[in-house]
Amino acid sequence: MPPVQPMLAKSVKGIPDPARYGGLSFEPKWDGFRCIVFRDGDEVELASRNTKPLTRYFPEVVAAIKEQLPERCVLDGEIFVAVGDRLEFETLQERIHPAASRVNLLAEQTPAGFVAFDLLALGDESYVGRPLVERRAALEEALGGLEGPCYLTRTTEDAAVAEQWFSEFEGAGLDGVVAKPLGAAYEQNARTMLKIKHERTADCVVAGYREHKTSTPERRLLGSMLLGLYNDGELQHVGVSASFTEKRRAELWQELQELVVPIEDHPWGRWAEFLTANPDRVPGTQSRWSQGKDLSFTPLRPERVVEVAYDHMEGRRFRHTAQFRRWRTDRDPESCGYEQLEEVVSYDLGRILGVEGRDRP
Repeated sequence: MPPVQPMLAKSVKGIPDPARYGGLSFEPKWDGFRCIVFRDGDEVELASRNTKPLTRYFPEVVAAIKEQLPERCVLDGEIFVAVGDRLEFETLQERIHPAASRVNLLAEQTPAGFVAFDLLALGDESYVGRPLVERRAALEEALGGLEGPCYLTRTTEDAAVAEQWFSEFEGAGLDGVVAKPLGAAYEQNARTMLKIKHERTADCVVAGYREHKTSTPERRLLGSMLLGLYNDGELQHVGVSASFTEKRRAELWQELQELVVPIEDHPWGRWAEFLTANPDRVPGTQSRWSQGKDLSFTPLRPERVVEVAYDHMEGRRFRHTAQFRRWRTDRDPESCGYEQLEEVVSYDLGRILGVEGRDRP
């Protein structure tokens, strides 16, 4: 019965050696909403990673679960939206909407799917205490042959195949590879899995900053740096860099004061009038995700360049918070454009889902 907190993963660099863990099962890292599915006959509940309900936002997934999944089961998996041959997380985010009419419209226009990758319960049997190898065997027996909108994730125990997946599957919008010890039980909220994600670097312009939530007038602390890249001569907001020590936050706040300018003298000054979210996701504007948080920022003259690490892009922005690597005093800000970013070779999502050539949600 809910709530159930999903098992988590810790980051590692490179595909790990299965022998170190007594054998590993590798699978694609899906870029969607983590979801625990609870089904008891006609009663279906979808719960997010933090145990919040997702059920009302995905009526088409609920219908598919009733049609395709076992009568009584609890599954761990991911809700995703595919556009063409790629997962589209930004489109998935749009599905979280307060209006039922909008939810129903989007369920038709951008239908979601569910991919299962672990089994917690089947019928009257709990599987959380069983090793992964047993959970996977039962999962394949119960969910074998699914062709969508519900799917069973692919797995391999071959590290060489996992390395190939890591390189190829990103072209279909996947996030990397997950490795799970074959002998491990399902542990709620424990980082017993391993995740291998893509990391790249980019040289970005520091265009502003936000103060840390613990910053005070007596001790100013930087919270995050706002990053930009040039596109056709215009500085575009590409994301933020954060995760500094308290000492470094104080140093950075002081270091950047000489670059502070009035907003009207800043390349993003024309956005100051916006009060709602806009297509460019410019800093300082609100959306339903910000929930009224103060998103104002201190504008800086775009003169400093920083090298940051990032995993992948979502549209024209970094998908996650970028990690500070070093200052690039040798770079001219105007030379920092989108052309430096690596383009990922496309890959057919249907081949990953095992439904190549068929229509998918």
